[in-house]
Amino acid sequence: MPRHAPIRETRQRQAIREVLDAADRPLSPLEVLGHAKSKVPRLGLATVYRTLKALVDERWLVPVSIPGESPHYERAGKAHHHHFHCRGCGGVFEVHGCPGDLKPLAPQGFRVEGHELILYGVCRRCRAAS
Repeated sequence: MPRHAPIRETRQRQAIREVLDAADRPLSPLEVLGHAKSKVPRLGLATVYRTLKALVDERWLVPVSIPGESPHYERAGKAHHHHFHCRGCGGVFEVHGCPGDLKPLAPQGFRVEGHELILYGVCRRCRAAS
């Protein structure tokens, strides 16, 4: 793997790290921008995208893929977990726990090497608002 020059730690980059570090759930780039702008008001979306890519490349972040949505991002190194996608606000939330062995669901002769489970519904805040 080629070595890259260290990326300078700017105010914008530090604000984005702080937002993602404090988040209790995966965030979309727009959510990162919204939270980080309170720390760096002139922060732009292009800077957020560049920083997210760099933090993924550094393995500090991992993308969370939700079918039909743009990626969300969360800190790397977390224990195995799944996600809940709110159809009201579009937020993605961590689900702690796992149903366990899903091998019996695989077609006969197939080998399961991993899984990702996404629950869909309405979050507590959206339910309270309706």
